[in-house]
Amino acid sequence: MKYWNLKKINQLTLDKTGVIPRSISKIFEKFKKELNPNAEVEAIEEFKIARYQTVTSIKYIIFLLIMPILVNQVSKSFIIGPLIDYVWNKNEHSIFINESQEERAFAELERFEEKLHFDILIGKLDNPSSNTINSKISNKALELAIKYTVESSNAIKNILADLFSITVFISIVIINKRQFSILKSFINELIYGLSDTAKAFLIILFTDMFVGFHSPHGWEIIIEAILRHFGLPESREFIFIFISTFPVILDTIFKYWIFRYLNRISPSAVATYHNMNE
Repeated sequence: MKYWNLKKINQLTLDKTGVIPRSISKIFEKFKKELNPNAEVEAIEEFKIARYQTVTSIKYIIFLLIMPILVNQVSKSFIIGPLIDYVWNKNEHSIFINESQEERAFAELERFEEKLHFDILIGKLDNPSSNTINSKISNKALELAIKYTVESSNAIKNILADLFSITVFISIVIINKRQFSILKSFINELIYGLSDTAKAFLIILFTDMFVGFHSPHGWEIIIEAILRHFGLPESREFIFIFISTFPVILDTIFKYWIFRYLNRISPSAVATYHNMNE
């Protein structure tokens, strides 16, 4: 029964692109169904299949998202975390694992010293002795050392925990191939079943967000967060090269998809997109 459902779902949702646009072919299919004497029975069957497809896809998406996150947090808290902390505390390690951390720590310490001298000049601190000033600076340096030591160890934990999560994610996709096929069919039907205006709106939203004129700032924040998450040096050259190449490649792929597939399946949506984008 489940195999028949999957076969029926694929027949309904994964229609091959033909010469006739899909919007026109749907009109002929609608008339054909209305003239069919078994239209009511087939409609009930299609409703059951659509419900099965929707429920299965939602369950699979939830499972696909929750399991890697759960494995990540559990392994990081109870397996990887204690092990890294034990090794890190047992052996002497450098506070910083890359130059970017050093630069950020020194900049924070420098700002603290400047703020401290500023408070003295404006009278917020009443003539503190040099020993008091040195003590405050030493305490701040120790605080930064602890902060970046934790950040360095967390970077190693993140790498190992994320590897566990990726392994679990790939394993779920490989083991549950049938659910993954149903999910692809559900997404295809959901996307291509949208109205022309909704398709054009999503296209403009996606392109403006990821390949628009203001997207470099967002990409810069994302790349810096990813590099800091894995404890990698925040190379400005790498970030600028990525920003200058990846959005262009992404924009080219997206335009090819519009020209190659969407233009044949739903030409009216492409026309609406060009009208809204002008």
